[in-house]
Amino acid sequence: MDKIKPIDQIPALVRALYQIVAELQALFPDRPFTPDGHLVGSLGEVIAVHNYNLLLLPPSSEGHDALTEDGRRVEIKISQGSSIALRAKPEHLLVLKLLGDGTTEEVYNGPGHEPWDHAYKMQKNGQRPIPLSKLRVLMSSVPEEKRVTKKLEQAALLDRR
Repeated sequence: MDKIKPIDQIPALVRALYQIVAELQALFPDRPFTPDGHLVGSLGEVIAVHNYNLLLLPPSSEGHDALTEDGRRVEIKISQGSSIALRAKPEHLLVLKLLGDGTTEEVYNGPGHEPWDHAYKMQKNGQRPIPLSKLRVLMSSVPEEKRVTKKLEQAALLDRR
């Protein structure tokens, strides 16, 4: 009998979280109950580490969240909305969109200089926002060899050898 892995439980837990949010908003329609901040960021990090075979750095590591097997530093961002914000130019940027069913969509996976160069000017909070729509456009020109490979893609490549 296969044991359920923690990563496999995330979609159901996120669906339950959104159900609770919907119930709170129905009870208190004048208050937002959007899951954000550390909760969503940490979800993005554990999903990315699992799906892309990354090594997670300690929380609040400056500038980057994880390392690839070949030593590239990766900033992981996840959004439920229409943009993300950058505090510094990352070496590599991986942006995911958290969907209501608990799954994620890869929005950007490539060198960090392009999104940094196309982000809006620095805001008073020290962040430079960039829309997911712009990241999708930038992603279309990222060559495969510049992306962090997903575990499933790695397995498929090994099977072809």
